[in-house]
Amino acid sequence: MDTRRTHRTASGTVSGLAPRPAGSVRASRGIRSGARTAFGLLATAALLVSACSAGSSSTSANAAEGEVAALGALPRSTPAALTRYYDQKPAWRGCGVPGYQCATVRAPIDYSEPSKGDVRLAVTRKKATGPGKRLGSLLVNPGGPGGSAIGYVQSYAGIGYPAEVRARYDMVAVDPRGVARSEPVECLDGPDMDRYTRTDITPDDGRETNRLVRAYRAFAEGCGADSPGLLRHVSTVETARDMDIVRAVLGDKKLHYVGASYGTFLGATYAGLFPNRVGRLVLDGAMDPSLPSRRLNLEQTAGFDTAFRSFAKDCVRRADCPLGKAGTSPERAGRNLKAFFEKLDARPAPTGGSDGRRLTESLATTGVIAAMYDEGAWQHLREALTSAMKENDGAGLLALSDSYYERDADGDYSNLMFANAAVNCLDLPPAFAAPEEVRKALPAFEKASPVFGEGLAWASLNCAYWPVHATGEPHRIEAKGAAPIVVVGTTRDPATPYRWARAMAGQLSSARLLTYDGDGHTAYGRGSACIDRTINAYLLRGTPPRDGKRCA
Repeated sequence: MDTRRTHRTASGTVSGLAPRPAGSVRASRGIRSGARTAFGLLATAALLVSACSAGSSSTSANAAEGEVAALGALPRSTPAALTRYYDQKPAWRGCGVPGYQCATVRAPIDYSEPSKGDVRLAVTRKKATGPGKRLGSLLVNPGGPGGSAIGYVQSYAGIGYPAEVRARYDMVAVDPRGVARSEPVECLDGPDMDRYTRTDITPDDGRETNRLVRAYRAFAEGCGADSPGLLRHVSTVETARDMDIVRAVLGDKKLHYVGASYGTFLGATYAGLFPNRVGRLVLDGAMDPSLPSRRLNLEQTAGFDTAFRSFAKDCVRRADCPLGKAGTSPERAGRNLKAFFEKLDARPAPTGGSDGRRLTESLATTGVIAAMYDEGAWQHLREALTSAMKENDGAGLLALSDSYYERDADGDYSNLMFANAAVNCLDLPPAFAAPEEVRKALPAFEKASPVFGEGLAWASLNCAYWPVHATGEPHRIEAKGAAPIVVVGTTRDPATPYRWARAMAGQLSSARLLTYDGDGHTAYGRGSACIDRTINAYLLRGTPPRDGKRCA
């Protein structure tokens, strides 16, 4: 499953974070969600929310019986074997982006055996500008997993967050282990990724099913060959422990943090492990860590269907909608889109590029899902669908898909998809173990979303072939003793359904649930003055909202 934060640019297009929104960010990218995927087949559905390993009392037996244990807190005192990491003095330097400094911080690759070696974490900061007393460091994470936090802060948060927040906090980001600048996991080269992303994810027969399985195996084997050691140590628990080292290295007694999408799971995990070190935590577009991967993928599938229905209702009211005329129901619009996907399955559309790439069903589906993250992308999607459905020109949808996968004009991919799979497949056991299990689950997925359900069900098979076994399990996160934590949910969020925000808020002992009644993925900085005022008051004055506050 892929979740990432999105933000809207001045022009109204969606720029991703990582979610590159987890996807991960580059300076400008058209439509990108700050949350992201893990395969040309929408790792979106394969997102798997990381679970616990070190520091957790959860067990496989408990998960199998439906008894979901709570993530256990780590001891307050720093183990002697980790002292050298907590006592680091970073060497800050310029890093080519005006106003930012960069440094490298070391963490043990294996917290259970710190002597086995280090992983190097890339960190960036933009110091508080003033006026006003500096409040400390504010770490940000855009989601994914796999989104570059450094790219996000340098291209958006460090200049786009409210001026009063940037005046009082050093804006800080660390790319998680295995992501972007922090010893990135690599799996396939550009041409191989092109083949992977256009693989048919709605197999019609045994031959096509075998082809899909071979694609998943090749992807997994590529990741295993490139990063055999690191691949066992990119879990969310380990990344949360890395964040505590970064907190200490920055000189902060408490962690102040804004996490979006998958970043909420990372932030909540930190709170569960280090509740006494929680400062001001905002978890926007929250996830539910207590769910197994199949349930997560099924509920996210329903979330994308909710978002599509909102898009369809808006689309058919407009003269340029290719899915139907005024009065066309969302169900009818969905059937029209599904019929278009099936047409592409038989005959991919040309895109006019010199490389001869064609728009396949899988790429078109990814392009549509990319636009679900932010209603500001709906006009772009209508235009792209019109070109593809009425003029047989797939260029617009291909561009949306490329943006989602962070593929550049030269055919190179960021490591977003690789890191996304690496974290997800380590954090939770796979949703499905074999194609037969997917086939049995198809009715439930297609009920959740007649448009996307089939493809997202098959996308959930990717972790079945992963080269290392999962170390995490579903679990609750209570963080008993933590300071108030603000959990934000959007009622028609496609990637992190609103139910997840309510679930996370119900688990965290000090949570205050803040609801945005609207469309799109995440809420802070996306146009709601009520949401922004509420979060700013919390970050700047430490005043959390009343539990259950709603903004429209």
